[in-house]
Amino acid sequence: MIFDTHAHYDAAQYDQDREELLTGLADAGVGRVVNISNGWKDMLATLDLIRQYPWMYGTVGIHPCEIDDFDEDRFLLLKDYCHADKIVAVGEIGLDYYWVKEPEQRQRQRDWFARQLALAREADLPVVIHSRDAAQETYDMMKREHAGTTGGVIHCYSGSAEMAREYVKLGYYLGIGGVVTFKNAKTLKKVVTEIPLSHLVLETDAPYLSPVPYRGKRNSSAYIRYVAEEVARLKGISREEVEEATWENGMKLYRM
Repeated sequence: MIFDTHAHYDAAQYDQDREELLTGLADAGVGRVVNISNGWKDMLATLDLIRQYPWMYGTVGIHPCEIDDFDEDRFLLLKDYCHADKIVAVGEIGLDYYWVKEPEQRQRQRDWFARQLALAREADLPVVIHSRDAAQETYDMMKREHAGTTGGVIHCYSGSAEMAREYVKLGYYLGIGGVVTFKNAKTLKKVVTEIPLSHLVLETDAPYLSPVPYRGKRNSSAYIRYVAEEVARLKGISREEVEEATWENGMKLYRM
């Protein structure tokens, strides 16, 4: 069975056929999905969605690009949501400097990142980490403020093999998705080759980052087998071995 550790089925891209798609995932060998929160409305939608599907779990947290809608009152509510049924992590949280250039806004991202890391420790939940154009700073914050506590995953890992090894030393998993199937993803392919399978989990980030041969189209957990196939090729093992190992890793990551 396949474990998709990171998807966004609350997204508008699924509004026309969400139920049909989700009920068909079992036929594609998908046995478990974790739906990841982004902004406040997405988080509330996730709480509703995971009530409908026994095999779907969720996270609560505010993405760094969505903090403009976050405030102290909502932070107090977020604390409560950490204890909601079927919530398995705080995320996705982190730093994203791709769109944000102003020092004040970047500092605000850092502040909310630190507070949500502390919340995860308080709630005893693992974390789902988003990092874009902030690789070193994200790592430094993780090492300083979270390492050795509740564990977690570096979503859509895009850093170097050297940094990947450092994250593994700190006890984190690396999320591997459709990008690994891209021909130009040489660094990520090196990461997958060099990092032990015991520290990798599979993810889609659906509806985004579809693997080849669906690159550019709406993603689905049904396509994660192409990610597993590429990981298997890079590791020199079977797809079934990858799926079995990453299932166990996902279960350990989210304490299921």
